[in-house]
Amino acid sequence: MQPESCELSDLNLRQREVWKIAKSEGLVQVDRLAEKLNVSAQTIRRDLNQLTQARLLQRIHGGAITFDSVVNLGYGARKLLAPEGKVRIAEKAAELIPNDCSLFINIGTTTEQVAAELTRRHQGLLIVTNNLNVINTVVQNDQIEVFIAGGQIRPQDGGIVGNTTADFVSQFRVDFAIIGASSIEEEGIVTDFDWREVRVAKTMIRHAREVMLVADSNKFKRKAPIFLCDLKEIDYFLTDTEVPERFLQNAIANNVNVHICD
Repeated sequence: MQPESCELSDLNLRQREVWKIAKSEGLVQVDRLAEKLNVSAQTIRRDLNQLTQARLLQRIHGGAITFDSVVNLGYGARKLLAPEGKVRIAEKAAELIPNDCSLFINIGTTTEQVAAELTRRHQGLLIVTNNLNVINTVVQNDQIEVFIAGGQIRPQDGGIVGNTTADFVSQFRVDFAIIGASSIEEEGIVTDFDWREVRVAKTMIRHAREVMLVADSNKFKRKAPIFLCDLKEIDYFLTDTEVPERFLQNAIANNVNVHICD
């Protein structure tokens, strides 16, 4: 969708500047914008609401993200989204995962938080990952055995992707797959942006005894173009706030254990 050609003319100069910053950074926060543009936070909130009504941005708690279903947010922007919620999700995931088990952990800022929590609280784990940030975290615990998948490294976020990565992952059969995703639709479809990443994640799902999807509630506000899985392939879903009622009913129908970590 490219609505700006017919919508930008309705915006004032400051709102156009907000839109320009958002397009550049992927995510904007009220307080930072207010300081940068030397206006009140209330003014910025009105601007973001106007841009949201024009379907140029999507409002999130404390700011807004770009309305883009083709290109993912940058890694830095994703790190800023729902940081407290991701901590709560990670704490619950660590509570559900026992010591002395094996896991896949894929790419994502929420899965990285899970890895950090497991590193602090667990021992006797075997972790297979395609995420360099996870590696840098879990190697701090000498009670965790780690395997890193080979393949092409995405420099923007340290993800390792591609056919070689999926082939390496397929050699394992683990207890849990800890999976992140870019978008979740209310009917229970889980999607992402990079087909190479999706192939690896699908392999993890097939080769795990139980699958745990971890995602903050902002994923219900995003749309991504590549199918990853649907609810019948998920055993646990962990998120930070209430989910849409339609999604919850679909989860119940598919026997998914839903944990709202609020």
